[in-house]
Amino acid sequence: MRIKNVVLSTAGALTARGALRVIRSWPGSTQLDRTNFRGRTVTLAAGPALAVGAATSAAAGARSLPEAGAALVAGLGSGAVGFYDDVVGGRPEHKAKGFKGHLGALREGRVTSGLVKIAGVGAAALAASALLAADRPRRGRVGTAVDVALGAGVIAGTANLFNLLDLRPGRAIKAGTIVAGPLAAGPAGGLVAGPVGAATALLPDDLDERVMLGDAGANAFGALLGVALAARTGRVGRAALLAGLAGLTAASERVSFTQVIQQTPGLRELDALGRRP
Repeated sequence: MRIKNVVLSTAGALTARGALRVIRSWPGSTQLDRTNFRGRTVTLAAGPALAVGAATSAAAGARSLPEAGAALVAGLGSGAVGFYDDVVGGRPEHKAKGFKGHLGALREGRVTSGLVKIAGVGAAALAASALLAADRPRRGRVGTAVDVALGAGVIAGTANLFNLLDLRPGRAIKAGTIVAGPLAAGPAGGLVAGPVGAATALLPDDLDERVMLGDAGANAFGALLGVALAARTGRVGRAALLAGLAGLTAASERVSFTQVIQQTPGLRELDALGRRP
């Protein structure tokens, strides 16, 4: 099992690095340049590169065809709608802040890229959870519906949480590695080995502020970890995870995660580790 995870991690890393080179060699790749929090020019190319490398290697490490399908749908689906938001989200007609802001824009007759992303991530999470249900014992229509709904909530919630964390270089990747640690040793280890390899292969460039994950990378990475969490847990575990994710999401509307991290010893040092001064 350990050798298999090393192989999957290596495959994820090579695929992500290869995809990054291909995207950056594209003649129009300068359209992906953005200015980060420090005023430095970075590229969003790491986002789709991570989505492709993480999703394909997670599918390769799946224990069944439905589980592989869930990884591909969650990773590539979340990455695609996240990339759409990355590309057009800065336009005036798409401007909105938070879930309430996107709903407010919809009431005004505007469909923002953020709302498209929310709906797309939710749809991908629901499809992925339905695929995972194929590997579980049948519990009747109601029981299966509950399991699928809880799984979808975990996958979408994890994707959103990692998007909220991706506000400083390396933060989302570090958090994902910590979450993936216990999962890697369990039966769902094959689902996380590749994504972690893909993410850590991009970590040096992320920390050095040459690239950023953006919504594409953060959503895809989070969604794939959510698939692994949903695949590993039963109904009670999924419900507990969903409650925690919902609480963190609600807190993010009122509290800045960056401020909390900066004010918490240990978290502050871990967050700054490897980053430019």
